[in-house]
Amino acid sequence: MKAIFYLKTCDTCRRILKQLPNTEKFELREIKSQPITPAELEEMQRLAGSHEALFSRKATLYKERGLKDVNLTEEDYRNLVLEHYTFLSRPVIVDSENIFIGNSPKTVEAAISHFSNE
Repeated sequence: MKAIFYLKTCDTCRRILKQLPNTEKFELREIKSQPITPAELEEMQRLAGSHEALFSRKATLYKERGLKDVNLTEEDYRNLVLEHYTFLSRPVIVDSENIFIGNSPKTVEAAISHFSNE
């Protein structure tokens, strides 16, 4: 799978997309209008090592539902990401056997470096 999962209303996602070189071979997936499938999430989980690694604790729903006070399992993280797009840490960039999750400067730098070498 070669895909970039992002939210078009997210300024940070748009900024990162502009910074990434050599992305023309990637499917751009706007996660609000084209939700992630269970199969795609399982592939991301395989590369990331866990569903928790893909989960965003910054989501408004995370706070609204009081989830920080709940001991969530891997299955909970999986179900929440599939339930609502805001629970996915964004962007998620999948390049065959590599995955870059979120928008931390270190992650963005690693993704830019990876794509510059293609």
